[in-house]
Amino acid sequence: MAEVAGAAAGAGGAEPFTVGITVRGYETDTQGHLNQSVYLQYAEHARWTLLQASGIRQSDLVDKRVGPVTVETTIRYLRELRAGDEVAVSCEFVWGEGRTFRVEQTVRKLDGTVSAEISAVGGLLDLTERKLLKDPREVFRELADDPSLLGLGGGPGSARG
Repeated sequence: MAEVAGAAAGAGGAEPFTVGITVRGYETDTQGHLNQSVYLQYAEHARWTLLQASGIRQSDLVDKRVGPVTVETTIRYLRELRAGDEVAVSCEFVWGEGRTFRVEQTVRKLDGTVSAEISAVGGLLDLTERKLLKDPREVFRELADDPSLLGLGGGPGSARG
């Protein structure tokens, strides 16, 4: 399966952003199923792909002297994955007030079977002060070409002048 990104996350019941991945043999453990740590790598890959799709590059964050951080991750392993399985890894930002946000993700086989659910709490770290920014939404809106992909409303071109 080609590693391509899909639909945008957003309000109104739109399908979450997804990235396709094929499980590689070297990612499996001695039981023949996907090693537990690789689920985190798949989730991270989907998050960075979503940021890139919204128009935010890693270099944009470095130039702004901020970096995304994860402060908590919960994984529910539901069904095993084996080498050659094709999966879609979804990624949806969930915003509240304050310094942190949630990222909800699902690893789903192409037949619809959910293999894992991943929920993470993250924030944006000020790389100089080494503290979480008070409102990460503001920076994501400023940097994104399409903040709606991040669940922040607006469409392409609405964030940058």
